[in-house]
Amino acid sequence: MPRYEYRCRTCGDTFEKSRPMAESSAPTDCPAGHDDTVKLLSTVAVGGSASAPAPAPGSGSGGGGGGCCGGGCCG
Repeated sequence: MPRYEYRCRTCGDTFEKSRPMAESSAPTDCPAGHDDTVKLLSTVAVGGSASAPAPAPGSGSGGGGGGCCGGGCCG
């Protein structure tokens, strides 16, 4: 079940809650019992390595013109 992050507008507490995606935007109480909460926008980690730099544009394998597909299917 996904975890969502919320912030209480009353006490300023930030907390996480596991709930179904269909209920992610539904109102929820903070751990202190306040009901004025807002769902925070979370960033998503998408794999990869911070130590490996991204390839430079046009430096795809095959050396054929670069672009999004290395020149194989682009005109």
